[in-house]
Amino acid sequence: MTRERLYLYDTTLRDGQQTQGVQFSTDEKRRVAEVLDKLGVDYIEGGWPGANPTDSEFFDTAPKTRATMTAFGMTKRAGRSAANDAVLAGVLNAGTPAVCLVGKTHDFHVETALGIGLDENLENIRASIAHVTAQGREALFDAEHFFDGWKANPDFALNACITAYRAGARWVVLCDTNGGALPGEVTRATQAVIAAGVPGDHLGIHTHNDTEHAVANTLAAVDAGARQIQGTLNGLGERCGNANLTALIPTLLLKEPYASAFRTGVTPEALRSLTRASRLLDEILNRVPLRQAAYVGASAFAHKAGLHASAIAKDPATYEHVDPALVGNTRIIPMSNQAGQSNLRERLTGAGIEIDKADPALPRILDRIKRREAEGYAYDSAQASFELLARSELGSLPNFFEVERYRVISERRRNARGQIVVESEAVVTISTRDGPRTSYFKNEHARDLEDSGPVNALWQALKSDLGPHQDRIADMRLADFRVRITNGGTEAVTRVIIDFLDDAGRGWSTVGVSANIVDAAFEALLEGVTWKLLQDG
Repeated sequence: MTRERLYLYDTTLRDGQQTQGVQFSTDEKRRVAEVLDKLGVDYIEGGWPGANPTDSEFFDTAPKTRATMTAFGMTKRAGRSAANDAVLAGVLNAGTPAVCLVGKTHDFHVETALGIGLDENLENIRASIAHVTAQGREALFDAEHFFDGWKANPDFALNACITAYRAGARWVVLCDTNGGALPGEVTRATQAVIAAGVPGDHLGIHTHNDTEHAVANTLAAVDAGARQIQGTLNGLGERCGNANLTALIPTLLLKEPYASAFRTGVTPEALRSLTRASRLLDEILNRVPLRQAAYVGASAFAHKAGLHASAIAKDPATYEHVDPALVGNTRIIPMSNQAGQSNLRERLTGAGIEIDKADPALPRILDRIKRREAEGYAYDSAQASFELLARSELGSLPNFFEVERYRVISERRRNARGQIVVESEAVVTISTRDGPRTSYFKNEHARDLEDSGPVNALWQALKSDLGPHQDRIADMRLADFRVRITNGGTEAVTRVIIDFLDDAGRGWSTVGVSANIVDAAFEALLEGVTWKLLQDG
C-alpha cells in the first residue's frame, strides 16, 4: 500500500519566539534551524522579516537547508495595492522560496479589528496571494481565527479559504489562533473546508494548546483530511504553546493508523535524534527540560513501582508503549524507599552492573537507600547518586580524588559609588595521585550557574584544576539547581539536586543533603564530577 505524504511545517523560530521569556539571537536561530533541518521537517518558518532586527538579520544570513525556508507576514493593508504595500514587500525581499501570509477569516475581527467590509478583506487575501505567486514564490495562507470564524459565520470563513486557494495558495492553513477549539469541532470544520473545494493535500492545520488539545486537534485535522502539520519543537508558543512536534512526529511514525497510512521526511535515524534535539533547544534557551514531556522527557520511560520494574525486566512492552531507543531516550528504574529488589537489579543492570539475585549486597543497598532517604536524600530523581551509592556498597567505586578542605566566603557591601555589591570567593584543596592541588575562584566571572553566589564560586574552583582528570570534565555543564528544605524547625536539613549535561548529550542528576545549603550543594557537585569520571574512565 502506498503511504500518503504528510508535510511538517516548523514555526519554532517565529511562533515559538512568542513564548514568554524566549528571545532568540540571530546565532541561536541559525543553530535551531540546523537542528530542525537534520530532524527532517519540510518547512522552517524563520520569522517575520522587517518586524525586528533579529528576524531580518536571520534571513540575510540563514543557513542553507534542505527544508523550504519560509518568511511570515500579513496580507496587504486596505487602501493600497499588493505591489505598493511596504510590509508585504519586506516579506518578499527576504528572498525565501516560500511565503506564509496571515489573513482574517473571522468576520468579527475583520469588522472590529480591521474596520473594513468582508468583501474588501476577501480582495486583500486574493490580491496578496496572487502577488506572491506572481513573484515565483510558494504561497501559504494562514487562516487566522478560522475555527472561531467558522462557528460564527461559516460562509465567510469558508469563502476566505477558497479565495486564497483559487488565488494560488499551495497551502491553506486552518489556524486555531485562540486555542479554544476541541477535536470534534476541528474534524467537522476541516471536512467542511474540503467539501467546499480546498483539497486535503492543500490543507494545513495550526493549533494552540490553551485547552491541552493541540496535539489531539492536529491529529483530528489529519484524520479529516489535512496533510500539512504545523507546530513547534517542545511545544513553544504564545500563552500555553503550540502543537508539540516532539510529540506529534513520533506519534505519526510509530502509532497506528498513522504509521501505515502516512510518510514524512523524518527517517528512523532522524527520529532517534529527537530527544537530543529537544534538549538542545532547551539548552540554547537556558530552560530546564520538562521531565514529564511525552517521548523525550527524562521521566517518559521511568518506572518507579516495584511491580512495574519486575515486569519491565521480563518484557519492557508490559509498561512501555514504545521502545525509548526509537526516539533516542532511555529507560530509567528510579530508586527510592518504595523500591524492591526487582527495581534494584534492573537499575544496576542499566548501569552496567551485573549482580546475582542472591547477592547479599542487594538487601544492604536497599537498606542504605532507605536510611539515606529518611535523612532527606531522594534517589528517584538523582540516578547518578544512586549508582555511586551502589558501587560504593559493592566495593567497585574508584577513588579519583579526595577533598581535603574547602572554604567559601560571601560578602555584601557598598562600593565607592554607593552600589550594593555581593561577592563570593572559594578555595578548594584536593588530593589526587599527583599530590595536593588548591584552586581559587572569585565570582567576577560566573559562567555556568545564573548565580554569582557561593555555590557557583565553589563549582568554578572545583572544576578549574582536577589534575590528571581535568580534560575529562571540561565539557561538564550545570543545567539546573533545585533546593528543598526537609523536616522543618531548628533541625531542618537542606536537599540540593543538581542536573548536569555534557557534550555527548548525556544528562545526569545528583543529590546532596546537609543542614548547610552550601555543603549540600558541594556534595552534589562532587558526586556529579565523580559520576562523569566513572563514565569516561
